[in-house]
Amino acid sequence: MRSLVNACLLLSCLSLPAIGNDYFDNVLSIIKPPHSHTAIFATNLVTGDIIFEQNPDTLLLPASTMKLLTAVAATSSLGSGFRFSTRVYSRFPIKDGVIAGDVYISFSGDPTLKGKDLRSLLKQLTEQGLYRIEGSLYLIGQANEQLQAPGWVWDDLGICYAAPVSNFVLNRNCVHGKLSPKLASSQSELSVAGYVPINITNTAVFDKTGVEKFCQLDLQRLAGNHFSLSGCYPGSQAIKLAIAITDPGLFMQESIRQILKSSKIQLKGQILIKHQLPTQTHLIAAHESAPLSDLLGTMLIKSDNLIADSLLKQLGTKIYQRPGNFSNGSRALKKILSGEGIMLTHAKIVDGSGLSRYNLLSARQLSQVLNLIYTDPRFSQLMDSLPIAGVSGTLKYKASFNKPPLFKHVIAKTGSMQGVDNLAGFISSENQDDTLFVILENGQSSLQKKQQQAPFSALFLHYLMDNTLAQESQSGSALTPSSPAN
Repeated sequence: MRSLVNACLLLSCLSLPAIGNDYFDNVLSIIKPPHSHTAIFATNLVTGDIIFEQNPDTLLLPASTMKLLTAVAATSSLGSGFRFSTRVYSRFPIKDGVIAGDVYISFSGDPTLKGKDLRSLLKQLTEQGLYRIEGSLYLIGQANEQLQAPGWVWDDLGICYAAPVSNFVLNRNCVHGKLSPKLASSQSELSVAGYVPINITNTAVFDKTGVEKFCQLDLQRLAGNHFSLSGCYPGSQAIKLAIAITDPGLFMQESIRQILKSSKIQLKGQILIKHQLPTQTHLIAAHESAPLSDLLGTMLIKSDNLIADSLLKQLGTKIYQRPGNFSNGSRALKKILSGEGIMLTHAKIVDGSGLSRYNLLSARQLSQVLNLIYTDPRFSQLMDSLPIAGVSGTLKYKASFNKPPLFKHVIAKTGSMQGVDNLAGFISSENQDDTLFVILENGQSSLQKKQQQAPFSALFLHYLMDNTLAQESQSGSALTPSSPAN
């Protein structure tokens, strides 16, 4: 079967008449993965006609196509000018270079906050003449935070794409390191920047000769941002590590302690965490993130989980006027989208990123979100933030999307995790009408994925473009027939 699919891709076989579902039924009989659950929905955006649908109402794991919902809901509710803010307050004015009391830094969960931003905040204070704080420095964050959504895979939690979502976010709550083999030994050496306030015990080894049958690294997450790295890694080349912290509050405390040491401000008291800003304080410095439009651009093009779930919590805060979490944020997202006409009655929404294995959406529901993006001017900027096949984001290097006919013509959000390979977006070509599509594939065989020459979504889109072009050519709606030869 695989050789037949390859031949079809190279020779554009399956020259079947363009007769709607019969054409695609024949196509799917050849290209549909035998072990996967699939759902497809495709619409001509000019005529409004459904080109093809199969299992459009079957609920499947959306993975990162969930971010389309988050982007629309955030734009609708928060507004394109929304920014995360980190603010410094005090009860006392700066007098003779001193604040005669406590200072408070209020964190809002800015997923883009970096160490340089905190240094910039302190610089704002020194520019006002501050050089000493007589009291303590309180970090204001949410009490009893829900750092991960239900349904996040436990063994993903030590990896940075599943970093904890908190009011306290610094450097993406992620620590980068490098694991290198030692010379003339199977032992390894772990290097992490000395200023990063975490502790990692390393007993990992390198299997340089490939003698170990079962060789894999194991990262144990311990309390207090302590980790234990063990097991083995096959090969002899150094590898990069990206480790998600476990305690964001402690990480922020220790990081600010180090930043203060290199600043011109002396702190007499301690650095403590508090869950509510006292009354009768006044603002003395502030840092703001980029506006929502920029955050959504990064979220969609890079499939950024931390931005998505930080925005989800903001939706919970905005709609229900209480500290945001995954529960009220998901409910808020569903309420906002229902108000926009998206039918989510049977959908299951647990987070904003799509990391949770509890999320469930149908191809039809995703198509409604895409249609809103395409038709409503409020959301049109989201189109510019979607990856373009072979050009940008998560579609830049995806197999079969970096060459014709898909190259540059597919604009879509990917959604991938183990066993899941989804795609939802648009076909835009000068030679045919704009087309909306959703292709969901769940239960993907890892062996089949390894052996396949092209993803199922790429194969289907190839034939979708061929068939649509043929129909429009026959009807004369898109292509002008060539003149007869003289």
